[in-house]
Parts: sequence; structure tokens; C-alpha cells
Amino acid sequence: MNTANKRALRVAVHVPVAAETLAALLAGDRGAVEADTVMAKMLAILRAPGALGDFGVYHGVAEIGLGWETFAPAPDARPTLGAAGQIEHSPTVTLVSWIPAEAPAEAIDTALAALMAAHPWEVPVIEVTETRLLVRS
Repeated sequence: MNTANKRALRVAVHVPVAAETLAALLAGDRGAVEADTVMAKMLAILRAPGALGDFGVYHGVAEIGLGWETFAPAPDARPTLGAAGQIEHSPTVTLVSWIPAEAPAEAIDTALAALMAAHPWEVPVIEVTETRLLVRS
């Protein structure tokens, strides 16, 4: 088997979901991710034609991780969840996808801007890191 290392950008988006969505996903209800309003927006961006999640013969490729995030909004914050000055816990899905390193800069910027625009948090958490993928060649 021949393999190759391909450079890529790893994009991890921390997406708040309803507690009911997280509970349904943890119980094995795969459809719950499609029914959640915020996740539906993020998945639509991921599945749209473009660089995000493009693996050649596979499109819209992503990993979906389930969990919780915690934070304490500063007094001058306008949090989507919770109240300023109080510790909060948010049911969260981490949506991880990849962008080929050879994608045009405009395509990369378009994908990241779409994720930022759709994210409901005052300060979205979107990680972008360089990585290498081991793929069959």
C-alpha cells in the first residue's frame, strides 16, 4: 500500500447545542445533530462546495465530538448562554474538519468567514492549526 503525507489545515469549531441535543446524541440518536438549529447551520457550511472537508472523492468530511465547555463571562460580556460574572457550562459539539493546504487562500478565507458568521457565541472558539494527514496514494 502506498501512502502520502498531505499538508492540511485542521479546523475545530466548538459549537453550542441544546442540552436535549447533546443527550440525544449521547443516547445514539444520530439525527439529533441534523435537527439542532446551530449544528444544522455549521453542517450546511461544511457540506457546501468548497475547500472545507474536501478529501477529493469524499466531501463534507468531519469528526463530531461531544462534551461540555465551561466559562465565566466578564462583567462587560454579553453571553449567549448564562450571565456575566457567573460560571456557566455549555453542552457543546466539537466539529473538526480539514482544508487541503493547497486550497486557494480565498477558498480558505471564505470557509472560515462563513463559520464565524454562523457561530452564535459573542467570542466563537474556532481553532485553525497546520497538520499533516497520512492518506493512501
